[in-house]
Amino acid sequence: MHYEILGRDDPDAPTILLSAGLGGAGRFWEPQLAALEATHRVVIYDHLGTGNSAAELPAGYAIDDMAGEALALLDNLGIERVDFMGHALGGLVGLQMALLEPARLHRLIVINGWSRVDVQSERCFRVRIALLKECGVQPYLHAQPLFLYPADWLSANHDRLLAEEAHALEHFPGENNVLARIGALSRFDIDSRLSEIHAPTLVIASRDDLLVPYLRSERLARALPHARLEMFDYGGHGLTVTVPEAFNAAMTRFLTA
Repeated sequence: MHYEILGRDDPDAPTILLSAGLGGAGRFWEPQLAALEATHRVVIYDHLGTGNSAAELPAGYAIDDMAGEALALLDNLGIERVDFMGHALGGLVGLQMALLEPARLHRLIVINGWSRVDVQSERCFRVRIALLKECGVQPYLHAQPLFLYPADWLSANHDRLLAEEAHALEHFPGENNVLARIGALSRFDIDSRLSEIHAPTLVIASRDDLLVPYLRSERLARALPHARLEMFDYGGHGLTVTVPEAFNAAMTRFLTA
């Protein structure tokens, strides 16, 4: 898989692994990198089958596979233990890693994630799948920001979003891979196993998230033994992008406590 190591050039520095959501791109975390690089060695990567990690994803591809790939990346880099931060699907990867190899995770941040998919999320993904299958890639990508960002932010950032849409169209990973990844996050269900995850965890959510109801994050924070919840009133599903300063402050408080 394609990866980058950023930040402190010190093998003894704390390391954080960042895992993006459905899009899978390591550079999704651009708004957080400067803050993290001040304190950590930062590893970002493109998930298998996305971005510069070209691959055809197999049938039955699962979050368990993604967690195994992330652990293999750490093995290849000789990294024993990390802090981990994941957004949505990326947060599921972190939760699964904590079940597979709990000693590998020092602290965990899960943003707009879930232990079992909500019916509202399923509704949104059914619409997105229909757009992709019946209308094509461009309508699928054009609609994508509607699920991610608040309406006023969408309006204020229209030109930026059009440029991002053109870039995404040029680098689209293929319908099969997108459907495989949506299938993986839809089947993920560790609701009965949350008590097994003992890593200190910061659960972050936004009340105005259209794609993933904040109730899913409340469930995580209640059921994880060592978790606390940071709730934002505004920011949408993509609050790492829409309110980066407030998000980074919450992130830094947890990682440097």
